[in-house]
Amino acid sequence: MGRYRIRVATGAGLFSGSHNPVQLWLVGARGAAELRLQLRPVRGQVSGERGARQKRPRWSLLLSLAPQEEEFEHDVPEDLGPLQFVKLRKHHSLVDDAWFCDRITVLGPGAGAEAAFPCYSWVRGEDVLSLPEGTARLAGDNASDVFQKHRQKELEERKKIYRWATWKEGLPLTIAADSKDDLPLNMRFHEEKRLDFEWTLKAGALEIALKRVYTLLNSWSRLEDFEQIFWGQKNALSEKVHQHWQEDEFFSYQFLNGANPMLLRRSTSLPSRLVLPSGTEELQAQLEKELQNNSLFEADFILLDGIPANVIRGEKQYLAAPLVMLKMEPNGKLQPMVIQLQPPNSSSSTPPLFLPSDPPLAWLLAKSWVRNADFQLHQLQYHLLHTHLVAEVIAVATMRCLPELHPLYKFLIPHIRYTMEINTRARNQLISEGGIFDKAVSTGGGGHITLLQRAGAQMTYRSLCVPDNLADRGLLGLPSALYAHDALRLWEITARYVEGIVYLYYQRDEAIREDPELQAWCREITEVGLCQAQDRGFPVSFQSQAQLCHFLTMCVFTCTAQHAAINQGQIDWYAWVPNAPCTMRMPPPTTKDDITMATVMGSLPDVRQSCLQMTITWHLGRKQPDMVRLGHHKEKYFSSPKANTVLNQFQTDLENLEKEITARNQQLDLPYEYLKPSHIENSVTI
Repeated sequence: MGRYRIRVATGAGLFSGSHNPVQLWLVGARGAAELRLQLRPVRGQVSGERGARQKRPRWSLLLSLAPQEEEFEHDVPEDLGPLQFVKLRKHHSLVDDAWFCDRITVLGPGAGAEAAFPCYSWVRGEDVLSLPEGTARLAGDNASDVFQKHRQKELEERKKIYRWATWKEGLPLTIAADSKDDLPLNMRFHEEKRLDFEWTLKAGALEIALKRVYTLLNSWSRLEDFEQIFWGQKNALSEKVHQHWQEDEFFSYQFLNGANPMLLRRSTSLPSRLVLPSGTEELQAQLEKELQNNSLFEADFILLDGIPANVIRGEKQYLAAPLVMLKMEPNGKLQPMVIQLQPPNSSSSTPPLFLPSDPPLAWLLAKSWVRNADFQLHQLQYHLLHTHLVAEVIAVATMRCLPELHPLYKFLIPHIRYTMEINTRARNQLISEGGIFDKAVSTGGGGHITLLQRAGAQMTYRSLCVPDNLADRGLLGLPSALYAHDALRLWEITARYVEGIVYLYYQRDEAIREDPELQAWCREITEVGLCQAQDRGFPVSFQSQAQLCHFLTMCVFTCTAQHAAINQGQIDWYAWVPNAPCTMRMPPPTTKDDITMATVMGSLPDVRQSCLQMTITWHLGRKQPDMVRLGHHKEKYFSSPKANTVLNQFQTDLENLEKEITARNQQLDLPYEYLKPSHIENSVTI
């Protein structure tokens, strides 16, 4: 006879409880016991007596905004031995009321340690759900081992649920789901997240309507007229953008630390596309001087060359593929030297070069074209492709190849929360036919797909790994490159976290090479999800601890810090529409003459497009109410104290970096906060 103390935790979210009764079994190495009791995790307050004398007593679990835990004891006549599984079965009659189970812990007879059985998933239907004891285990060679059988069956079932689909040819594969309702339940938004997401969309639509009504009564012919819609969703930094966006220093700063710090690179030669006609000898001398001093930089938007532009409400939109040359001054500030709006073309005359000394409106319009081009590459190449779509590949491959007992499943699962649903919603609402891009963005109407395909063909493994990316772009060691500095520090901290976990479970390189589940996960990402990306440097196998650690660091960094750096700046830098116009309504100028305010206003987005830009960038760039900070997930997938120590050290390292960035920012006129650890979400959720 042995007494077992069982604790069952229900999730914290709305509707996590259930009216349906839940039955439990304990399974040990020497036997199994069906507990003569049932749980009823109902909504409302805990009710009912323990009913120890009843043949089948019931226990109530509370649903509220905090996880609820119910504890009870049960006598088992035989020695079950070390516990291996807890099995659950939820019964229902008329309504299958899903229950979100956090975890179950069991303390057996004697002074042994409490066994944990993590779940963190929805329980529905009447199938028996087996929760293995939470100790992380690598795949074994013994096919008769109960855990080996469990993980094989689990992966077989998961591969039926998590299937790949081709959204567009030439792009990474996605989860097979035509809508959010087709997604596996465990990948869906919880109720609080869904309500917030959908209500803020409705609030944004109302704001758009109010702004459009207001502007109907006023003129729209000067840059100041954009102030008519510059209310509601803005903040202190967006107000500063409003005040300073026309300044050259402010324009240049954004290449280093704005919404898209991913394009700028140090020049190693003058770009071949930069044709310097006669009469520009002084400019050429200045460029060559900066080149020799290693202080010449460039931002080349050549990827946009030839991309078809959108047609919005019957009105043709326009695109350019600019080149910007900039110099780094001794004080660390960038200044623009020249802008070329289009690359040379044999069928047309040499494209004009725009200079800071040009007439103010001509120079301003040239910079607006650059900012429009940056909007396109930022949203499509660096935001959607390099973070969202890569994170989705990681998520789907993880669910298909790594069972819940695998240490790297336990390590990665907090970093794929909500990613499949936010991406599915984006494919249905943002970049779909008739979606936001088609309604307001110059690459919409199909050009955005072509651009994504071009960008995908150029996406290398090195481009996703911060130390390699920054080195390739020549940005290491620049004091004014705040994104580069903070990203590198976060990469190093994340790498130590990864190493701590990897070295716990893979003491030798041979253990990595001999792990079939790990190797299958690698191939699934590179060969399947990323469509034969080995030609672009992605690995098809892991041969060493160092190689695995580098890849895992890329995965975690992409799903967390990189997305934060690329996503959060939208509301700051895009709320004042002239600073980053989503579309341009007139062709790029081919001459500096006769550029008037009417030309500028006729080129920038109209009222409808501007309102939509403000609203959607606020909706996507704002802090999420249910945000989980990097490294601070509540789920306890690991039961090993050593693994928890590694996580605790990660949290400490992040806190120390937070203090460093806060102290640095206090000395800056324009603080850079996107990579403060407290601002980084633990996964791609928006």
